[in-house]
Amino acid sequence: MRTLRIGDLLVQNGNLTPKQRDHILNTQKVRSRPFGVLAEELFGVTPEAVEDAWSQQYAAMTQMVDPRTLNIHPRALKAIERRQAWQFRILPLDTRPNGFVACTTQLHLPRALKFACWKLGEECQFVLADATHLAEAMQTHYPMAGMGVDVIKGTGIAV
Repeated sequence: MRTLRIGDLLVQNGNLTPKQRDHILNTQKVRSRPFGVLAEELFGVTPEAVEDAWSQQYAAMTQMVDPRTLNIHPRALKAIERRQAWQFRILPLDTRPNGFVACTTQLHLPRALKFACWKLGEECQFVLADATHLAEAMQTHYPMAGMGVDVIKGTGIAV
């Protein structure tokens, strides 16, 4: 499997030119800094654009699941509160010796990851799901009035 590179995705998304991408790659040889950081510093690429490219890259490498059909470990569900699950669009699936496995959507991956690192304090591997499937699974495991697919898709109220 060929890994999508952040620089190529930023070019594809119109955030950098190929010449700018190549300049950053050459700069990395000297400054040893993450590509996204250099894109922000040298060419004013927004952090949101870098996160979007990173989410695209991660989505290409991780598994898509249907969380409605998974056997979710009760201990994983107890790791976060119902409000947190909906606020950060994250569904913990399992606990393992090396950390958690959680589910979110590609859109919500950066925010879910930041939350997981802060709250869970352990390594967290993410799998991705369709927004509708994630919402239905969350309604089953973290029922909350007014929360549903519109919230996961970003068209409903924020928690």
